[in-house]
Order: sequence, then C-alpha cells, then structure tokens
Amino acid sequence: MAAAPLPIGILVSGRGSNMEAIADAIAAGRVPARIQVVISDRPEARALELARQRGLKACCLVRREYPSRQAYDRALAAALKKEGVKLVVLAGFMRLLSQDFLDQFPGAVINIHPALLPAFPGLNAQRQAWEYGVKFSGCTVHFVDAGTDTGPIIAQAVVPVRDDDTPETLAARILVEEHRLYPEVVKWLAEGRVTLHGRRVSVKI
Repeated sequence: MAAAPLPIGILVSGRGSNMEAIADAIAAGRVPARIQVVISDRPEARALELARQRGLKACCLVRREYPSRQAYDRALAAALKKEGVKLVVLAGFMRLLSQDFLDQFPGAVINIHPALLPAFPGLNAQRQAWEYGVKFSGCTVHFVDAGTDTGPIIAQAVVPVRDDDTPETLAARILVEEHRLYPEVVKWLAEGRVTLHGRRVSVKI
C-alpha cells in the first residue's frame, strides 16, 4: 500500500517558477506529495496567481502588518500548521526565517539556492559566480537554518560557465537545473529517503 502523500507548504515572494515545477511534478504523479497551501510575503507575487490558477490554496501574509519579526514568524508557522503542512518548501521566499519558526518544523524546511554552496550565498548568486570567474556553478537544495544559505546540503546540480556567458544566460541555465532538482529532492523527502547526520545528509537511492 502506497504511503499517503506528504503535505507540503510552499513559501514564495516572486514569479513562482520553482513552485510551478514542483506542482507539475506532483500533478504528473512523479512526486508523492500534496501542496496544502502557497503563502507569499508580497501581495503582488505572480506565484500567488499561478497557484490559484492551479486550484491551490494561496494567501499572503505581509510583514508590515505584524508588530515584529517574531510575531510574523509565529503567524506564518500557525498558517502552515493549520493546513497540516509537514514540509516547508522555500521557492524564492526572500525573508530569513527565525529560529523560533524553524523550531516549529525541525528538519523540515528546505530551500533552493542558485549557486554551489557554500560559495556565493545571499542575493545575486549567479552574478557573484560570473564576476568571480568560476568555471562551474549550479544550484543547491539545502535544509534551512537561521543563517543565510548555511544549512546542510541535500543535493547539488552543476552547470558549466561558458566563456560567452552573461549573468543572465548563466542564470537561465541554472534555473533549468533548479526545476529538475527541486522536485526530485521533494520526492526523496516524501519517500523518507533523506537522513540528516549533523551537517551531513545521506540519500538512500
């Protein structure tokens, strides 16, 4: 008997392309998960409309409507828990989550970053890599901790940097790999194949 789909919540701030990739993989039967809710911190986020077009529950929690970061994170955690979320998936969510939030979902918050961590954390990672002159970049899926892109690494995909690349062309090729890798990692987690040992992550293939 197949296990019940893993209930996930997706946090977004922008265009939602990784949210779409995950939703497509679930709809195609490749990922045994169910999207319970999509939440944005920005009411203008295109991801909200894309989620609603797919029949997904989508809502917005705006930071300025809460008196403190702690109050916002408590409300965010409560909204996810109300929907029965067991895995929180950051898909272009542009806010750092507090330890108080992370403690509500221990070992169950993941993010994707458009570089090969620990190199080039933070914003504009693709441009950082291009300006540095690396020959390979890529993307990283990692567990989230209270730092900026510092959590344990689950999986990475490598993208060669071409001599004629610009930050934009490099970012576009990295995004293709993001859309492939992120649903795959969600699948591994839904199937219980990921184990965290300190900072080291093992995946049962």
